[in-house]
Amino acid sequence: MPDQPTPATPPAKPGLKARWLFIILALTFLFVLMPFLFWQATWFGKPLNDAQLEKSLADRQHPREIQHGLSQLADRILARDTVTRDSARSFYPEVVQIAQTGQDELRLTAAWVMGQDNSVPDFHQELLQLIHDPNPMVRRNAALALVRFGDVSGREEIRSMLRPYAVTAPQAGGVDQRLKPGESINPGTLLGHIRTGNGSSELRSQIPGTIDHWLVPDKTSIVAGQSILLVNPSTTEIWEALRALYLIGEAQDLPTVDEFARGAGSIPPNVRQQAELTAAAIRSHGAR
Repeated sequence: MPDQPTPATPPAKPGLKARWLFIILALTFLFVLMPFLFWQATWFGKPLNDAQLEKSLADRQHPREIQHGLSQLADRILARDTVTRDSARSFYPEVVQIAQTGQDELRLTAAWVMGQDNSVPDFHQELLQLIHDPNPMVRRNAALALVRFGDVSGREEIRSMLRPYAVTAPQAGGVDQRLKPGESINPGTLLGHIRTGNGSSELRSQIPGTIDHWLVPDKTSIVAGQSILLVNPSTTEIWEALRALYLIGEAQDLPTVDEFARGAGSIPPNVRQQAELTAAAIRSHGAR
């Protein structure tokens, strides 16, 4: 039986081709557009004029807008030209208000901004209040900012940045551990859960660092305020504390600083170098 000829494939309809081409182009555009929109939404470098800055600082419904405004305000304070720096001063009352009433992340950002201009008495007074804030990152930012004012009121807080931090239980219940020793964490990282008679609540970190060890066994009953987890400081926190102690450190800080200078643990070279500089500066202060 002779071979039957293979039927020819019917040509695609022009309309179908155009439709698929449009879909492919649209998807390609979205793949490019979505990262750009995400970057725009999370990037704080977009310049704001006075009206936009005022609107951002007042937007209590969107904390990231306030953070954007605070970041832009810091840029103005640090600008080279006098006109730009002076334009920031009219927004200083808003910064103080945010430091007093804002959420945790807003208070810590406001503390950082206030440290950029050490000529403002209101900033100085507000920072003295923030070193007693319930959030450790707010206290640390305030303590570091006070160094710019020549104020050593936050020295104990800065020293604590070089030591392990004890996480305390926000409420009584049974602890369900999630992370293990050696794992890195950041503010907001979920550490575990606390079970109560009404369900469970999340236990999240307020600081960056590395988990040293749990102070209580898993599934243990705990009471509110009990220390349940030890966290070693992050290298960034250590570096910032060493920089501050370069200016306000005392002889009693030398054993700790020298330990970092010797490279205790997996200390990066830049942190060891800063520790060496800090130790030398403290010794120089004592010799005066």
